[in-house]
Amino acid sequence: MRSIRNNGIRIVFLTLVTASAGCGIRSLPQGKNLTEATLAEITNQYKRRADLIPNLVNTVKGYAKHEKSTLQAVVEARAKATSAKIDASNLSPEQIQKFQAAQGGLTQALGRLMMVVEKYPDLKADRNFRELQAQLEGTENRITIARNRHIQAINKFNNLVIVPPESWANGLFYHFEKMPQWSVDAVEAKKIEAAPTVKF
Repeated sequence: MRSIRNNGIRIVFLTLVTASAGCGIRSLPQGKNLTEATLAEITNQYKRRADLIPNLVNTVKGYAKHEKSTLQAVVEARAKATSAKIDASNLSPEQIQKFQAAQGGLTQALGRLMMVVEKYPDLKADRNFRELQAQLEGTENRITIARNRHIQAINKFNNLVIVPPESWANGLFYHFEKMPQWSVDAVEAKKIEAAPTVKF
């Protein structure tokens, strides 16, 4: 009789574990972790871009001494972009907007710098400059990929938060809120269009 009761308890326990695994007990925290990881990748790629800029500015400065205002605009935009922080544990639409605006300002400044470079054929031919330009283009591509992954991760997490059966587990155990999505408003779209392009 005792073994039948123990087997019954085991079956109930296994049923509850199986049911809870399918109802968001694990998938909700995993989804949150994924959004934090994809956001970290975005900030990592923006940092990589910011790290390239001092070398790029110094290389351009050697050839384009009369372009001080353009170079200064890039340096100032870089300072704003690197000081813009984003907290994955406390995201808000305003925080995302400020971060995107700072990064977009740097994208615009770099776009203007690349237009100035067109006037200096010796600079365009400089091996150092070409390598920096190629690294910058690769980084811009990585930023786009990282942002797309983050948008998908947020979408998946938000679905877990509001769509049953996972939302039931969220209501019982976690109380996660939907995360604000990265958006591309009209101003940001213009900044993206102005992303630096590499011309050889």
